[in-house]
Amino acid sequence: MSFKDRHVVVTGGTGALGTAVVGALIGQGATCHVPYLHAEEAQRFPHRDNQSVALGNLADEAAVDRFYGGLARLWASIHIAGGFAFAPIEKSDKALLMGQIESNLVSAYLCSRAAVGAFRKAGGGGRIVNIAARPALEPRGGASMTAYTASKAGLAALTQALAEEVAKDGILVNAVAPSVMDTPANRKAMPNADFSTWPKVEEVAAAIVYLASPDNAVTRGAIVPVYGKS
Repeated sequence: MSFKDRHVVVTGGTGALGTAVVGALIGQGATCHVPYLHAEEAQRFPHRDNQSVALGNLADEAAVDRFYGGLARLWASIHIAGGFAFAPIEKSDKALLMGQIESNLVSAYLCSRAAVGAFRKAGGGGRIVNIAARPALEPRGGASMTAYTASKAGLAALTQALAEEVAKDGILVNAVAPSVMDTPANRKAMPNADFSTWPKVEEVAAAIVYLASPDNAVTRGAIVPVYGKS
């Protein structure tokens, strides 16, 4: 599996999972374009000085279009950026719901739209990988996080619909659906959990990188469970 001479966008690339994905991609020869929202994200990003990584800022819809429009020979767009909210519905409100939809669904939608345009401009097809979540496949498990679950279910539906729409162009669209991943933040939030059952970010990253790779020649419209032993 090689990404030599291939350009890949990784939104949310400065986070725990994103860092693992970017590390795996540059190890396979990719040039990674990593948009971010806040300057401190770029400062703490461990791959920021790698010559195969280009950081950029995405603040709104117009910025997304400019970002993708400036890329040459885009091969893949991986959408990790998103948010999480744990709140029983009686303690949530419209603002919380819309925030989840904006961060988890709208961001991926806008980046997918821009990526499809870039793929068609470059020719040769491409790959899109979204990050859903276990509750998107098992909604009953989303109790007390209904806004998050609804937004991730929407992302799963987007993945499947878009996969059908652009298949004829050689653009394969898929998603992974992790359970709780083994990150420092999740360990801190759930100190009594059995961490050994959680998938490691490197393991989830490996699934993402395969779906984004030229080795994936046939899989599209899949929402791949990456649950580990949990």
